Amino acid sequence: MHRSEYKHSRWGIMIVDAQSGQTIYAVSPDRLFIPASTTKLFSCATALTTLGPDYRFETPVFVRGVINKGILEGDLILVASGDLTMGGRNKEGKTLFENYDHTYANGGSTPSTLTPTDPLYGLNQLAEQISKKGIKEITGEILIDERLFPRFRSSGSGPEIVSSIMINDNLVDVTVIPASKPNELARVEMRPKCDLIQMDAEVKTTEENQPPKVIIQAMNSTQFTIRGTIPVKHAPINRFFPIEEPSLFARNLFIRCLREKGILVHANALRPSFFNLPPKGFYPKLNKIASYESEPFRDVIKVTLKVSHNLYASTLPALVGLKKGDPTPTNGLRIQKQILTDLGVDANAISFGGGAGGTNSDLVSPREIIHLLQGMAKRPEATIYFDSLPVMGLDGTLVDTVSASSPARGKVQAKTGTFIWFDLLNNRPMLRSKSIAGKMTTAKNRSLYFAIFLNDVAIETGGSPARESKALGEICELIYNLTPASPNSK
Repeated sequence: MHRSEYKHSRWGIMIVDAQSGQTIYAVSPDRLFIPASTTKLFSCATALTTLGPDYRFETPVFVRGVINKGILEGDLILVASGDLTMGGRNKEGKTLFENYDHTYANGGSTPSTLTPTDPLYGLNQLAEQISKKGIKEITGEILIDERLFPRFRSSGSGPEIVSSIMINDNLVDVTVIPASKPNELARVEMRPKCDLIQMDAEVKTTEENQPPKVIIQAMNSTQFTIRGTIPVKHAPINRFFPIEEPSLFARNLFIRCLREKGILVHANALRPSFFNLPPKGFYPKLNKIASYESEPFRDVIKVTLKVSHNLYASTLPALVGLKKGDPTPTNGLRIQKQILTDLGVDANAISFGGGAGGTNSDLVSPREIIHLLQGMAKRPEATIYFDSLPVMGLDGTLVDTVSASSPARGKVQAKTGTFIWFDLLNNRPMLRSKSIAGKMTTAKNRSLYFAIFLNDVAIETGGSPARESKALGEICELIYNLTPASPNSK
């Protein structure tokens, strides 16, 4: 804590015994700190206790018109349910994640990885059901009803548009694969392929061991370029292009899925000729021709916490608000205040402006994070909640915080946070927050809850917060090794 690089920084730490609640160590436990993504501990706890771990989203498709000899003379309407994945992470019944999520592909030095799944799984399931109903042709429109809640912007990095329809996290993945020889053009692929999105790619393959440089740049809301270099034999490099119109994106992909099932669709895939949706209360009078049911909500919470998924976390307050009749993030956060209070958190001693941890009003004290963890430990969702946290040295955002030989490896379950602004005056990153909070079992088999905040660290030009990640890892190792056994232990 007293290293020269932290001369101007602020530390907040609290460590308590999980059984007795005894405070073992504390530094400024009641001061407010910028929490960064440890905010997700609060938003995920609220959503998990409100919706329940077994909650499933149902996304229905309705027919408006008549079906005559396999021809739908009318419209097909998909009604968005707020399903965060639409099966895009599903493989053989399991919801997958990669430690370095694709939503972080455009930032940082760590390469992101795509899950080996079909991002259109949910849409394909719907299209298959419609095909099995004997539909061969659709003469009317294909529409997406996203009126479940108004769109808003995420409070974290990555794709920004939060909507009730999300396909592939509202982004297009772009993968650059080097050619077999230098000076040849690399192969550049889009996933999922979408007629709405246009790519202009020119990436050269260079000699082996040369540093890669791949830059994606938006030209407008539907067009982008990708330029740069990638060395021979280099692993594929991923980037992403964010979607500004999620309903048009989903509609285009749904039409593609329908056509791939052999259904003739007359509608223009680029843009509907009209947006005439029925009144919300009219759907029970229509024919529900297909429906997709999501994986259990616990899977979404696990992905959100393991990879620090900002888009999902930003959506959670709206889903909480929806459960209580007002699907806005503002209402969801007000409901969150009562839920946190019931969990033993002093809600008046913290501040949140969103669910992901990227707003200027997000402020938390070490003590209130401890109160949250203690409160969740008493809940029936406790095991699901804590098992969704990254495990130090093994997975998620903690996968490389400590070495493979660290004694603390596998003994710490915690949520991390990183929040960076750029210091234009000195041409360097300013790390506003590096944080970690969760639980651990020490070398003397003592169970602890802990919270560590490091705020306001200047990083050298071109540097990264990797140094601070290691510093927090070192502190966790010290806590693991040096905490004495419980006074009640034999």
